[in-house]
Amino acid sequence: MEQFNTNNRRREWRSGIAAPVVILLVTLLLAFFTFTLINGQANASLGVRLIASVLLSLLLVFNLFVIYQQVYNNRIRRQVSEELAISRLIRENAADMIAVVDADGRRVYNSPSYQRVLGYTPAELESTDSFEQIHPDDRQLVKDAAEETRRTGQGRRLEYRFRHKNGSWRLLESTANLTRNRRGEPEKFVIVNRDITERREAERALRDNELRQAQRMEAVGRLSGGIAHDFNNLLGVIIGYTDILEMHLKEGDPLRKSVEEIRKTGQRATALTRQLLAFSRRQVLEPKVVDLNAVVADIEKMLHRLIGEDIELKTVLAPSLGSLLADQGQIEQVILNLAVNARDAMPQGGKLTIETANVILDETSTRHLPTARAGDYVMLSVSDTGIGMDPQTKAKIFEPFFTTKEAGKGTGLGLATIYDVVQRSEGHIWVYSELGQGTIFKIYFPRVQAHAQRAAAKTRPPQSELAGGTILVVEDDDSLRTVTRDLLVQSGYSVLDAGTGEQALQIVQRHCAPIHLLLADVVMPGMSGPALAGQLAHTHPEAKVLYTSGYTDQTIVRNGMLDPGILLLEKPYTRDALIRKVRVALGDIAPNQDEADSIAELRDAPAVPSK
Repeated sequence: MEQFNTNNRRREWRSGIAAPVVILLVTLLLAFFTFTLINGQANASLGVRLIASVLLSLLLVFNLFVIYQQVYNNRIRRQVSEELAISRLIRENAADMIAVVDADGRRVYNSPSYQRVLGYTPAELESTDSFEQIHPDDRQLVKDAAEETRRTGQGRRLEYRFRHKNGSWRLLESTANLTRNRRGEPEKFVIVNRDITERREAERALRDNELRQAQRMEAVGRLSGGIAHDFNNLLGVIIGYTDILEMHLKEGDPLRKSVEEIRKTGQRATALTRQLLAFSRRQVLEPKVVDLNAVVADIEKMLHRLIGEDIELKTVLAPSLGSLLADQGQIEQVILNLAVNARDAMPQGGKLTIETANVILDETSTRHLPTARAGDYVMLSVSDTGIGMDPQTKAKIFEPFFTTKEAGKGTGLGLATIYDVVQRSEGHIWVYSELGQGTIFKIYFPRVQAHAQRAAAKTRPPQSELAGGTILVVEDDDSLRTVTRDLLVQSGYSVLDAGTGEQALQIVQRHCAPIHLLLADVVMPGMSGPALAGQLAHTHPEAKVLYTSGYTDQTIVRNGMLDPGILLLEKPYTRDALIRKVRVALGDIAPNQDEADSIAELRDAPAVPSK
């Protein structure tokens, strides 16, 4: 090829220099004869001499013009030659396959990449019809795309299968453009094909892996949810009797320290069960329009205490950040869990950076997020300068109960819970990490148009701690029912209690006085709490309803969110939480915004018709 280019340049140089040399020789010859003619005729007139001189001058000027024209043409010729060489270099080395097809479908040109990718030589392709190697099921798709290109001049991107020379099928991504002749008629199609077989197989493998991961998490989640349900009842008994013990111990009593330790242990166990519930998707969500910048700012002081003084915390909050729709408490938990992981990855200290930003994901940027759709997102980025992870560890970090921490230092639920929270918020998570360089978590939440608003707290005059009223407590766990009854009685309420819905209805039939509140477990053997509430509404329409649950199902919850008008007390609960929720349900104290919304919906709901 190099020898061919050298010979070609030599031929161009010889053809370019030959014309000026010939013209110069002719000019010199004419000048010689003119000079001889003039000098040979002594009696030549002055006019003849003048004419001869003018002709000779014009000939010299014309010769100079021809020489200039040849030099200019040579320069243009070199530029065109260089451009052709670059074009040939691109065609011969491009990874994409380039084809030119005439209006009748005959192949006019096929780039050498066809042979590298599909095994066919240009001659083999030119001798066949342009549709011959296309999969029979895809031919009509390609024909329709070609017809659309013929009409519009610009083809759409499409994918189709093309037979390799070895008989296998490759998946091609193709675009086409149309060129027209001077009369505006279609002349040639320029088609660019790209082999995306490996890319699609990798994406399919990633989706399959995510599906298997989701199935594993669902299976373990069901198990975890069942464990959390039973554990919540046990914790409710422990925490309840801790409150009773504390009420009877005087200040300074040495036993108060032991009781406080029991309480702290119960709180840690409660946090663990809440992680299990979040992981198993049994936790009640309260989605709101959330200002992510405000969430980060609110917990920044807590983060400083959490990560310690040897780790620098830097927050980079984007101005005019969009809003997202999520459960604010769970978003806070995501940030806290990531901060704890970052702290543990930097035992010698380091830097933790929390960043927010508005981002737009297009088709290109969503390739590393196969489940994401193009659109507007709010990004939360948490990065550290810790020890980082190898690819094998990174592939397992979202698996439940997987942890790299030593025994007793981690549950393996932190990142699994984060993954589930992000999924339930319709978000997406991306992780990058290198050993010795640190880790970056980027979470993308869909941006919403609404603006987050902080509800103003409602206040009412202080009420007496002791209150009155009759409460029907229905709980299938005997120990939890007993401690709940004791806490309510000590707070001034009259209590009726039953272990099942059927027993509760029998008690109601014998009780003639008003029942002010039904406090019922959602999930019970036989009749559920909501079914009991419906029956009670016929005989005691004055009774308010407060549900308790440590394991939500679809009875009062849809997709993790409470049905409208439902008040729920989550297990395990403390005495303060129990009494406050009871007083809110009875209207004795002001509710917070979420409780107020539920009460308003209850008030506006139509009455249950009597049968």
